[in-house]
Amino acid sequence: MRSGDDLEGFDGEASSASMISAASSPYQPTTEPVSQRRGLGGLRCDLDYLRGTFGRLKLAEVLLALTAFICIETIMECSPCEGLYFFEFVSCSALVVTGALLILFSLNLHTRIPQINWNLTDLVNTGLSTFFFSIASVVLAALNHKTGAEIAAVVFGFLAMAVYAVNTFLAVKKWQLSSRQQSSRQSSDYIRARTESREVVHRPEIQRLDA
Repeated sequence: MRSGDDLEGFDGEASSASMISAASSPYQPTTEPVSQRRGLGGLRCDLDYLRGTFGRLKLAEVLLALTAFICIETIMECSPCEGLYFFEFVSCSALVVTGALLILFSLNLHTRIPQINWNLTDLVNTGLSTFFFSIASVVLAALNHKTGAEIAAVVFGFLAMAVYAVNTFLAVKKWQLSSRQQSSRQSSDYIRARTESREVVHRPEIQRLDA
């Protein structure tokens, strides 16, 4: 039988061997945060955004643009066709871009690309969609054959224009607010930096230590 000293020596040798094996192993445990290793995992729908004003406006814009696009696609004959083609392009473009922004905002994917000013991006999208929907709806209203599909497309086009206009107004307010907050933050940082630099100038002992 092994004595107590032999068992302690054996345990020490096993512990040392395991430490050496772990150190020499190429598979080391990682300390990388879980949020960085998940990639696109852990996505969840932001219900607060969808229940808010901008989320509801985005949903309404997508539904109206989709309905207008479906109405214009059901038209089999046209003469002239320029107004129809232009309305088709505007409704399809608005549907794709607004739908993409809705997915980004509702899943908080835009927070992973902070290099882009998303408030300004949303403002540009809603402003352009308002402008082009107004032109396309007026042109289609003037150049149509009074069919049910054409009238429905014009109605949904003007409704989409109205919703985009409201979104544009609110997006301007939000962009102005974020711009003011950013400028005030930058000014406070500048004032704090100036204050710290003046403290260094008026304290020569800090300069001697730095030298």
